[in-house]
Amino acid sequence: MTARRNARTIRRRSAIAAALGTALALTAACSGGAEDAGQASDAREAALVQSPQKPAGTPFWVDPNSPAAQQVKQWRQSGRASDAEVLRRIADQPFAVWPAGDEPGWQIRAARDGAAKTNSTMVLVAYNIPHRDCGQHSAGGAHSEAFYRQWIGAFADNIEDKKAIVVLEPDALPHVADGCTPAEYHEQRFRLISEAVARLKKQPNTKVYLDAGNPDWIRNPGDLAQPLWRSGIAQADGFALNVANFQPTAENIAYGRKLSALVGNKHFVIDTSRNGNGPLPGRGGEAWCNPPGRALGAAPTTKTGDKLADAFLWIKRPGESDGECRGGPPAGKWWPDYALGLARNTK
Repeated sequence: MTARRNARTIRRRSAIAAALGTALALTAACSGGAEDAGQASDAREAALVQSPQKPAGTPFWVDPNSPAAQQVKQWRQSGRASDAEVLRRIADQPFAVWPAGDEPGWQIRAARDGAAKTNSTMVLVAYNIPHRDCGQHSAGGAHSEAFYRQWIGAFADNIEDKKAIVVLEPDALPHVADGCTPAEYHEQRFRLISEAVARLKKQPNTKVYLDAGNPDWIRNPGDLAQPLWRSGIAQADGFALNVANFQPTAENIAYGRKLSALVGNKHFVIDTSRNGNGPLPGRGGEAWCNPPGRALGAAPTTKTGDKLADAFLWIKRPGESDGECRGGPPAGKWWPDYALGLARNTK
């Protein structure tokens, strides 16, 4: 962690294949021959589209085999029925899929096929930009421009003509605006994100939202306007706010309206997955990392009450760790105790 990582500018990202609850099987599949890997991938996809379900009032796909859903089943079997019932506040809701690794296709196919069974919209996060997260805890990403183009092409291809929302590259543009990403990478970043928008928009039923941080990070929305324009916001459907953060919905809406006026009146979506109690009071230390006492926010919906806010989404998967702080596991790992706390604190 560098000195510039603080509660305002850096948040953890789920950058692992836990996005679909069974992604740890990927390692085993990759270690065998091509035939074994294909069979393992088919098995994973088949498992992920079992038991289609969708809560009333949401158009988004619910993963029936998410870590939360698996935890509910385990607790019921082990006699923790009351905890299992509380955790259903997470398990029964739709949240985003973060395809990870060099081959995103199988995870998107699983979400695509599951969503098709309930005529739902899948929510996806593309998070593989080169020089990701300024080389910090969620560092990584594609090793070259050419590979990123190949990866985003596979990402888009596997959506096919199904309904999808794609949140494009969390942190990438805010890290340009706050100076965390070195200047020598800025032009490459604008170029690749702009190309990614164009590629994803070739899919007929895909909406694309560029990540634009949160109102407690880049406090002057004008600092994001030029990076968004340079990165293809004109061709995108809008921008995303509060990804993996805790800022109140009303503050995000106010900020989103100001930013929208600077980028052609584009619409936006807001991550409400963990903002039910707002952020942890105080701005020092690791207020962003697994803060105690937080709660789930508004359930995913397109009924936001604001004409510019297209949807409230659970982009960060509630219950997955922000990082190894406050007793938590590595970033992106399922943490049942923290998940239960979020659910219990929810009014």
